[in-house]
Amino acid sequence: MCTPVPLAAPAAPRLRSRLAAFVALTKPRIIELLLVTTVPTMFVAARGVPSGWLVLATLVGGTLAAGGANAINMYVDRDIDQLMERTKHRPLVTGAVTPAAALTFAIALEVLAFVELWALVNLLSAVLAVSATLFYVFVYTLWLKRTSRNNIVIGGAAGAVPVLVGWAAVRDGLSLAPLVLFAIIFVWTPPHFWALAIRYRDDYAAADVPMLPAVTTLARTARQIVFYTAALWVCSLWFAQAGGMGLVYLVAAVLLGGAFLFKAVQLQRDATAQRAMRLFSYSISYVTLLFGAMALDQVVHVR
Repeated sequence: MCTPVPLAAPAAPRLRSRLAAFVALTKPRIIELLLVTTVPTMFVAARGVPSGWLVLATLVGGTLAAGGANAINMYVDRDIDQLMERTKHRPLVTGAVTPAAALTFAIALEVLAFVELWALVNLLSAVLAVSATLFYVFVYTLWLKRTSRNNIVIGGAAGAVPVLVGWAAVRDGLSLAPLVLFAIIFVWTPPHFWALAIRYRDDYAAADVPMLPAVTTLARTARQIVFYTAALWVCSLWFAQAGGMGLVYLVAAVLLGGAFLFKAVQLQRDATAQRAMRLFSYSISYVTLLFGAMALDQVVHVR
């Protein structure tokens, strides 16, 4: 006699799959990069090790806000995501999540982010976090992304706001130092993203998205990457003075920035997708190591 299979057996796999789809809406890898810049900023603002509870509260709020912004981005871009090889497996394209559910989820995350940051951190950090979402959605996603080759240059400002959130969480105010940090991420974003966009330029062209590598030559894109990388090096060195940093940070800024510029010049001389992807990979290491050195500098105090 056969033992009947419980009807509820497939429920757990379905639930896991659905939860994974909602997590994918938040673009976790992008959130990780944002958090990498937030915590070291808090070290600098605190001139040492900040409160663990404050760091945790800020990271939770920042994660919720960034996740909501990314989910709204997927909701808006679901039409072009299905045309691009890189994005055709996203939850709204595959049908794993309905558009209505995605939008509801995204708005809920933004509300939770604002309430959590206001209640556990301060009002300024809450306003900054949600304002970044509004800028990302309305200025970048709904306007610039589909209309301007400078989309990522201006739209990248949203990704630079987490450093302001981190600073405001500790100081409950802003000054020149966090604005220079904002400038660092602002000018880092174009070479970082354009390097990836070179690899997927055909995707952007197919979706009619005027990302720079899709609407101009690789040679011109490479020149722009060199320009912004040089500006990044200058901003990182400027922060040594504006942020009152020590030798650990200064040495890291000089060496990491020099290596970044060298790789950008290499791309200009040999503008290929393979070299662009190597630059893209280094850009992630660069921002991680630079901000890591920033935090270490506040702990070891080498002047």
